[in-house]
Amino acid sequence: MPNSRPRPRRGARSGAGAAGRDELVSRSLQSAEHCLGSQDFGTAYAHYLLVLSLAPELKDDVKETFQYTLFRWAEELDALSRTQDLLGCYEQALELFPDDEVICNSMGEHLFRMGFRDEAAGYFHKAVKLNPDFNDAKENFYRVANWLVERWHFIMLNDTKRNMIYNAAIQKAVCSGSKSVLDIGAGTGILSMFARKAGAHSVYACELSKTMYELACDVVAANKMEEGIKLLHMKSLDIKIPKHIPERVSLVVTETVDAGLFGEGIVESLIHAWERLLLQPKTKGENGNCEKYGKVIPASAVIFGMAVECAEIRRHHRVGVKDVAGICLPTNVKFQSPAYSSVDGEETIEPYTTEKMSRVPGGYLALTECFEIMTVDFNNLQELKSLATNKPDKIGIPVTKEGILDAIVVWFVLHLDDEHSLSTSPSEETCWEQAVYPVHDLADYWIKPGDQVMMEVSCQDCYLRIQSINVVHSEHEMEVGKSFTRNKDLLSFGNEAELCSALANLQTSKPDVVEQTCVLESTEIALLNNIPYHEGFKMAMKKVLSSLTLEKLGQAMDTQCQNNEMSCESGPSNADRSIPEPLYVLDVSEGFSVLPVIAGTLGQVKPYSSVEKDQHRVTLDLICEANHFPKDTLEFWLRHVEDESAVLQRPKSDKLWSIIILDVIEPSGLIQQEIMEKAAISRCLLQSGGKIFPQYVLMFGLLVESQTLMEESAVQGAERTLGFNIAPFINQFQVPIRVFLDLSSLPCIPLSKPVELLRLDLMTPYLNTSNREVKVRICKSGQVTAIPFWYHMYLDDEIRLDTSSEASHWKQAAVVLDNPIQVEMGDELVLNIQHHKSNVSITIKQ
Repeated sequence: MPNSRPRPRRGARSGAGAAGRDELVSRSLQSAEHCLGSQDFGTAYAHYLLVLSLAPELKDDVKETFQYTLFRWAEELDALSRTQDLLGCYEQALELFPDDEVICNSMGEHLFRMGFRDEAAGYFHKAVKLNPDFNDAKENFYRVANWLVERWHFIMLNDTKRNMIYNAAIQKAVCSGSKSVLDIGAGTGILSMFARKAGAHSVYACELSKTMYELACDVVAANKMEEGIKLLHMKSLDIKIPKHIPERVSLVVTETVDAGLFGEGIVESLIHAWERLLLQPKTKGENGNCEKYGKVIPASAVIFGMAVECAEIRRHHRVGVKDVAGICLPTNVKFQSPAYSSVDGEETIEPYTTEKMSRVPGGYLALTECFEIMTVDFNNLQELKSLATNKPDKIGIPVTKEGILDAIVVWFVLHLDDEHSLSTSPSEETCWEQAVYPVHDLADYWIKPGDQVMMEVSCQDCYLRIQSINVVHSEHEMEVGKSFTRNKDLLSFGNEAELCSALANLQTSKPDVVEQTCVLESTEIALLNNIPYHEGFKMAMKKVLSSLTLEKLGQAMDTQCQNNEMSCESGPSNADRSIPEPLYVLDVSEGFSVLPVIAGTLGQVKPYSSVEKDQHRVTLDLICEANHFPKDTLEFWLRHVEDESAVLQRPKSDKLWSIIILDVIEPSGLIQQEIMEKAAISRCLLQSGGKIFPQYVLMFGLLVESQTLMEESAVQGAERTLGFNIAPFINQFQVPIRVFLDLSSLPCIPLSKPVELLRLDLMTPYLNTSNREVKVRICKSGQVTAIPFWYHMYLDDEIRLDTSSEASHWKQAAVVLDNPIQVEMGDELVLNIQHHKSNVSITIKQ
């Protein structure tokens, strides 16, 4: 706590009023200090408010102590869920210190935790503007900027082909008479500006995101179109005539489509538009001015798919191992990824993930020809309405190549009109990713020519759903997913042997076996499949625990010798009968982890897990049971502490930890926030000879030329957006670090060899440096545009995990330069690496 007690300054004023004021200020300061001493932060805060209102000249003197008081009082209010009071305190503080970047940043952090991401971004952005070197605010702004202005905005705006085709289709419609336009989901407003430039006399644009709406306002004004384009900060479903727009429009333009076409609500918004906002459509054979009729761009879409084998998708969505470092995964536990979709599921979950299939590590193999899944006419209201009510279509696709069925990959062709179209196919050079439906619940995933892949296709809950995926083998045997098989289906096979076998299985099944479905994030599934990770931890833990056990045995023998000497005088001792104390292992990894179970196999060990979700705890209990662990071997540590922040504490018996496992690297490729602070606490809680895992981490990087990384990070000038001035506005939200990269498949040219950038030592912190310069020799001429980086995690000096390896569940990240640097082979560049808390910045010194 800051400990500087300011003295009231005597101004030029005199008399009883000034003296009275000074006395009140002095007493309030004393009271504030007394309250701080007794940790009554609310009252202390009130006293400081009084002091600063009476004596503004004391602002500089009490600033640091006032900040401390505010932050501690805000923590209490947050814990009590007194949201309004908390926000009120920050508003008062910012009235007194409007240009204080620390208060702005803290306000943003509270708002972000409450879910007010737009508002939080504003405070983080202000904090960075006030102090560009304020690392905490920069880190916060970068994280929230990725959320507010998603990276696909940059990629899409850089897709000149897409921009040109949309522009041509809009120009054609406007020139044909569609002069009043509504842009649904306007984003930066580029489609609205296309319409206005083409000659539309009335353009309305609605955008729900506050950040994107404000961005669009700036863009439209900068392009001198604010008089011709009316921007609305609202959902299209809430637009009313004549309250928001004066009359029905003749053209709706939109690109509210995701990789699975329907996921951004295009069907619902177009149904509403046809019923409330658009003129009636032109009927077939009808002639007349287009301005009297309504139409939509895009006019229609055709959805395609193909079945693929892809090891990368498989390892992120199916647990393919039965044994993890000696731990058996029981058959009564069923692991699923979030992309799994159940027909009977109550919760609406996005039933697919997305991938840029042309860049998926290891590639993929098409097992079927491309097939048509569905067509949709966006200019047909009845067809749009029937999409959600239609029964699922059953599709059977012949297999053309032998392989493992891992997923159905989906893309679409967007027909903007009868002349202009866009394809999101993996074979196209486009800004789009593809929708991926991982295959689950097959008895056998191996398929070959002559087999058929069967599936049910529907549009439910605004999502394209592909369910009940199964295989009809060429021998007419059916291997089906659980959600597809029914008892009556067995009777229709007419196969008596199969029916008898099924009945036998029913009779021999154990009714008391608990079946558990455990939903894991795709990175958690990839972690379970990461054999080197678990084997490495097992070996490292075994070394430490064996060393501590030997030490403990030595101490026990010394004690026994002493007792034996005493027993000569005082009789037999029971010391040798006492139960030895176990060694304590704490795993505070993020998410699902079986490391505590592995630790439990390594001797007299009491492992603690910090998993939070009930289904994960039940699953770990079942794994313990299947491996014949005594009941309650594994403890769940969050049950022993009042809140998550107190997770790094001693066990109740007041014994120290033998091993503490920390998550140092996020799956995204960044260093975990506050990891060095956690390591500092952990070191205080280790017994003599105990270890933190990993003990240290080395960060590696190299210089590359990558146009792809530049285009995914910032809009590359007005030429990409057909002359419209958009780049300076959206590029305010660019972040210097790209995450979730796969270096093995990233389109780039290496210009140097890998170099060690940084050492993070969790056990011996004096080896860490906050500022380091590294010389890098250029081995190929080109333009340096980015510095990808990854980590070697050392569990000890011999056991190393590489976050860039093929088996890694981690992705990599890269610093992207604002301005590329031209280099020649043989040149030497100096990198400046700064490490502050958990934030790392890399710049090229010139």
